[in-house]
Amino acid sequence: MINADEVAKLCYERFSQLPRRGKPEPGREWTLLAAVVKITRCESSGSVEKEVVSMGTGTKCIGQSAMSPKGDVLNDSHAEVIARRGCTRYLIQELRRAVSGRGSAVFRPSQRGKWRLQPGVSFLLFTSHTPCGDASIIPMTASQSQPCPAVTSANSCERTNGGGDLKRKAEEPGEGQNSKLPRLEEKATQENLKRAEPWILKRNVTKTTEIKPTGSTELSQTDCAVEHPQVPDIHRTGAKCVPGGQDDPMHPGVGYHSTEVLRVKPGRGEPTLSLSCSDKMARWAVLGFQGALLSHYLQEALHFSAVVVGKCPYSPDVMHRALVGRCAHVSDLPVGFSVCSPVLLQSSLEFPFSHNQTELQHQAGRGRVSPCGAAISWCNVTEQPLDVTANGYKQGVTKKALGTPKARSLLCKLELFHSFLSLVLATEASSLPDSLRAAELHTYWDYKQASQSYQQAWQQLRSQAFPLWPRSARDLLLFH
Repeated sequence: MINADEVAKLCYERFSQLPRRGKPEPGREWTLLAAVVKITRCESSGSVEKEVVSMGTGTKCIGQSAMSPKGDVLNDSHAEVIARRGCTRYLIQELRRAVSGRGSAVFRPSQRGKWRLQPGVSFLLFTSHTPCGDASIIPMTASQSQPCPAVTSANSCERTNGGGDLKRKAEEPGEGQNSKLPRLEEKATQENLKRAEPWILKRNVTKTTEIKPTGSTELSQTDCAVEHPQVPDIHRTGAKCVPGGQDDPMHPGVGYHSTEVLRVKPGRGEPTLSLSCSDKMARWAVLGFQGALLSHYLQEALHFSAVVVGKCPYSPDVMHRALVGRCAHVSDLPVGFSVCSPVLLQSSLEFPFSHNQTELQHQAGRGRVSPCGAAISWCNVTEQPLDVTANGYKQGVTKKALGTPKARSLLCKLELFHSFLSLVLATEASSLPDSLRAAELHTYWDYKQASQSYQQAWQQLRSQAFPLWPRSARDLLLFH
C-alpha cells in the first residue's frame, strides 16, 4: 500500500536538493511540482523501495504562433508534462542499457525486439496540485470560504474567473483613492494561472482591496452576506473548452463550468494547442505515458499505478471522473493497451512553493505574488540530468542563440527524437523491433506513425472518447 505522505515528502525533499537555478523566489513566486516515482517491490523480502526518477516544475505554455516546425521549442511547461517528458529520457537510458546487454533495473526482454517491466517494478505520478482542466472543477466544501455571487456593483463583492491573473487600476494608494472600487476583470489575462484557485475580493473597513486565494484568509460574513446570501460554488480552472464542442455556461456558482470536456491551456496572450493536464493524464491512462516512439520497444503500455496529489482543493470523485471515467467505456484496443484505473490518493503535506504558501509568506512592498517564469526538469540520467527552461527555451539563452542546439531544451521534441534515434542505433539489427525495420523511416512523423499498435489505440480512444482532440499539424512534425 502506497502512503501518500511518504511519497509527497520524498518528492519535496528531492526538490530541495536541486540547485537554486529556476526555483521560485520565496514569498513572491510560486510554482507547481510533479514527479515520477519508481516503485520496486521485492517479493522475497516484502520490502518496497521508492525512487524519484523524474521531476518537473512549471505553470506555463507557449502560444500557437510560437510553435516551431523544427521541433526545437518546448510547447508545454506544466509540471506534469515536464515530469513525464523527463521520464521519457530516463526510460530511453534504461532501454539503451537493456539493448546493449548492460542490464537494466527497469526492463527485461520479452519477444524479439520487445521489452517489459521487471517483476515488482511500477511507476506512480505525484503532483503538488490537482491537474488543470476537468480535475480542478471541484465543489467547494462547507468548511471552505464560500465566494460571493459574481456582481458588477462596485459596492459589492466581486469574483473573477478563478485562476485568472486579476487586474485592477489602482493597486497602490494614489490619486483616485476615493473613487469607486475598481472592477476586477472577468476574463483571464496573459499568464492565466493554470490551476483552479478560486479568488475572493474582500473589502475591509478601510475600503482597500485585498486579493487572496480561497483558504488563505477568512471571508468576512458581514461584507457580503447581508445583501447576497452565499451560494454553493466550485473551484474554477483557467483552461478553456476546445473549439467546436460544449462551452462553459458561466452561470453563477456550480453552473459556471461544463464538466467532462476537453480543454486547452491558456497561453501567454494567445490560444495554445496544449491540452489540459487532466486530458493528457486521461490519455496516458489508456495509451500509457511512454508515448508512440518508445512503444516500438515495449511489449505493453506503461501506466501509472497511482496518482498522488499534494495538499490542495481536491475531490477523489472529480479526479476519477477526469482521469478515468471519461475513458472507462473505451473498447477494442489492440493487444498491449487497456484502460487503466490508477489508485488515487491525496497527501496532507503542502508544497512549500505552492500559491497558497507563497501568499502566506508574502510581505508588503515586495510586489505582487506571481507564478515563476522558469520550468525545471531533473531526471535520473547520467548526462545532463538538469534542464531549466523559460518560454520554451533554455533559461538565459540570448536571441542570437535561438535556433541553435545551445538554446534547445533537452525535453523538446527534437532532442527526445534524437535521443530515441541513438537508442535505435545502439540496437543490433537482429534485435530491432519489427516496426522499426521499414526502410522509409526518416522524420519524427514517420517514426510515430510506424508505431502501429499505439496509433490504433489512439484512434480508438479518439473516436470513442475524445473526438474533438485537436490534431497536430503535420508540418510541425516533419523534422529529422
